Amino acid sequence: MKKLLFKQIFLTLTVALMVTYAAIGQRVIKGTVYREGKIAAGVTVEGQKAKAPFMTSFDGLYEINVPENCKFIKFTFIDETKKLDIEGNTSNVIDFSFDGEIPVAAEESETGAILKTSAELVAAQDKDFMSLITLEKQFYDQKDYKSTLGPWRKLYKTYPKSTVNIYIHGINIYQNLIEGTADIKLKDLYIDTLMRVYDHRIKYFDQRGVNLGRQGKDYLQYKLTNENITDEQRKAVLKKGYNYLDESIKLQGNESEAAVLILLMQSTRGLYGLGEFGKEKVVETYDVVSKVINTELAKAPTSDNHLKARDAIDQIFQTSGAADCEALISIYEPKFDQIASNLEDLKKMIRMLDRQKCDASPLFAKASEKLYALEPSAEAAYNMARLFVKAEQLDKAETYYKQAVDLEKDQLNLAKYYLELGQLNFQKPQVARTYLKKSIENNPSAGKAYIMVGDIYAHNSKSYGENDFERSLVFLVAVDYYNKAKRADASVEAEANQKIGTYSQYFPSKEEIFFNGLTVGQSYTLGGWIGESTTIREKR
Repeated sequence: MKKLLFKQIFLTLTVALMVTYAAIGQRVIKGTVYREGKIAAGVTVEGQKAKAPFMTSFDGLYEINVPENCKFIKFTFIDETKKLDIEGNTSNVIDFSFDGEIPVAAEESETGAILKTSAELVAAQDKDFMSLITLEKQFYDQKDYKSTLGPWRKLYKTYPKSTVNIYIHGINIYQNLIEGTADIKLKDLYIDTLMRVYDHRIKYFDQRGVNLGRQGKDYLQYKLTNENITDEQRKAVLKKGYNYLDESIKLQGNESEAAVLILLMQSTRGLYGLGEFGKEKVVETYDVVSKVINTELAKAPTSDNHLKARDAIDQIFQTSGAADCEALISIYEPKFDQIASNLEDLKKMIRMLDRQKCDASPLFAKASEKLYALEPSAEAAYNMARLFVKAEQLDKAETYYKQAVDLEKDQLNLAKYYLELGQLNFQKPQVARTYLKKSIENNPSAGKAYIMVGDIYAHNSKSYGENDFERSLVFLVAVDYYNKAKRADASVEAEANQKIGTYSQYFPSKEEIFFNGLTVGQSYTLGGWIGESTTIREKR
């Protein structure tokens, strides 16, 4: 009994200890290592009880995961090892120097920083500055970024207000470093530094709006390249990137760069997909960026950047899942008069409503009528035709379809108009067939047109010929068209096969073929209104 009790107590204590150990959290510590007043590359960094060490980059950066109760970090350079006591230090950014003195960073303190312009420094004959700026430019122009970093860092920390080139060069250097490493931890450290460079450029040289946009672009581009990023991490990245871009556009207004507008729309869509934003936020963002694009295009209608941005933004919005009829109507209806005063804006609205299957809405009808009044084009006539189809005023619909055909030059659009004319006249088989064959002439891949010709023959077989045998031959022609349909257009293959299976049952039997003086495999032309040739096949 005592043994059993002792065993139970032992197990209970063991489980308690395991739970306690599992509950110990992890923290991520990052920082820069210095030696002899300079950044130290190749230093091994280890945390007490940490699973894996980290070796500093040539920029002196490190990042390690350690337990919450970690008491020290160990730094080893060749045969020199030093420990740093971190017990009680709750900061997650800890710099270290083998010599005990950490150089003062401009981003943390302006102590020691000389806040003069390059002109002032040259006038004052500051030899250190002139030597550094010459050396930094020499290495930078050679794209020797490893050598550039030494003088660049000193300029960045000591002369932060001297020249904007410090930040232009720094951004390019760290972009290059980010793109040149596959190490995710190291990449994150470089991204952190890149963001600080942007912050300092804004601090000392302003241009906050444009630089926030570029900062947001770089942040999203580089942080989202991690293939193993979780949804929660992605959400955090998108939120931070969105905030950069949103503030940039608020400051820049119509001067916002096209890439920033596109990225704001993309990040909004991403946050909507992750449940962070509602549908109304997607609509609101689309409205904001579209206004900027349209304003700029009004000034320069052929601006390639803004034309491409407009198309990209429309595509993002349409595929966001938030662009349903309700959302589109809430955007367009209140400003219909404003939109309708510009022909291109009106066309864009109609196309958007059409793509999202909003063509049954009163707004689509009103917009189509307005477009036709302003410009009786093929597109406007086609939209009017569809409106009258929905209203079941088929004579008027046919009139507008014919006007669309007369005005249209694009073959694919013509094929579509003729296909719908064929559908409209399905009860008039010969008229419908004429339209459908014109659809096929304009688009030989028009699978639906082939299927509809087959349907016309199958549905009107009873009115053909003088006996059941002659009527059974009509199904041969119908199946010929279903076979043509699936060869022309893979998207209709399933429908074509289903119809082939159905109507092949009505082929003539072998005996009927023989009795009527024909043979299987023989070419045969059906006379009358059909006037089509086929190959005699038997029912199986």
